[in-house]
Amino acid sequence: MNTNQTLEQMREMGLRGMVNSYKSQLELPIHHQLEGNELVAHLIESEKMNRSNERLGALLKIAKLRLNATPEMIDFEQGRNLNKGAFASLLEGNYLEKGTNVHITGSAGCGKSFLACAMGHKSCMMGYKTKYYNMNRLIETILLAKAGGTYIKLLNQIEKIQLLILDDFGLQSLNNVTRLALLQIIEDRYGKRPIIITSQLPVSAWHKYLGEETLADSIMDRLTGDSHRIELEGSSRRKKNNR
Repeated sequence: MNTNQTLEQMREMGLRGMVNSYKSQLELPIHHQLEGNELVAHLIESEKMNRSNERLGALLKIAKLRLNATPEMIDFEQGRNLNKGAFASLLEGNYLEKGTNVHITGSAGCGKSFLACAMGHKSCMMGYKTKYYNMNRLIETILLAKAGGTYIKLLNQIEKIQLLILDDFGLQSLNNVTRLALLQIIEDRYGKRPIIITSQLPVSAWHKYLGEETLADSIMDRLTGDSHRIELEGSSRRKKNNR
């Protein structure tokens, strides 16, 4: 079997990583090409890496993170109230396995969304199905689904997401439909799959924002009972980036 036939069989089997790696080897001078076990190991590693990259790309496409943020891009400068060691421990993923919620609060522009998207990127790298929603957009989606008869389908889809990110919680008022939907989303995920919430409002103000007391009690009990809290401080990052 010649090299062209080998490459064609790799393509037919969907071994794209191997195809590219083998082609690169063939382009090298003969005395630089790997042989035997070394070549096999190299091709397998290339295929493994390619599949990992393709899976990450697919998960990021599903996640629709608003910002292109990674943990390596996080700024831990003094005055942000963001501990590098504690955040690194969080990124190890225990909260994902235990279904522990994460609350990120702070003033406008202090980097809450960036932090949440970096955590979302990391969860995708770890193989977790992740989904980002701006809270205003989620409210619109819920109301449209309710009107269009796809409400239960939407709730079932959200339940299956392993990490849910709700950004800008507290900016848009809720009505009884959206309060009940939020309660159902949180109830479905409680203790199983975590939610990352970012908000300009401190956690202590969330009950008042939620409005109706009985529903607010139920939501807050499930949302804050066992959670990690990051309370960012400092001036707007947007102003610094525009200098």
